Amino acid sequence: MSKRLGWFLAAGLLVAALLAGVVSSFASGSPDGLDYAARQGCTFDADDEITGGTCMLQQEGDHQTAGSPLADYGIRGIDNEYLSTGLSGVLGVLITFGIGGGIFWLVRRRGTVASD
Repeated sequence: MSKRLGWFLAAGLLVAALLAGVVSSFASGSPDGLDYAARQGCTFDADDEITGGTCMLQQEGDHQTAGSPLADYGIRGIDNEYLSTGLSGVLGVLITFGIGGGIFWLVRRRGTVASD
């Protein structure tokens, strides 16, 4: 790998980690499009609990990874919401970069062996 490519990848990883760690704290807590559509037809109280009506949200349940350490855009055990969200974003970037880099390394290595 050339020195220039290494610097480019390092800079890209740094920018992605900074964006994931800092900008994720400013994400809206308001329902997104799917959540908004799922709430249609129900009424809610001040604690956001369903008080009446019929909507898709009444069928909602926990997903399979609800108990995992990185569930719900945070890290379980860290009480500071901003820190938890930021760290989970950075960890997600690092994991994604590691998996992607590993796949590219395997494909590249396999391609050079086959061409010899």
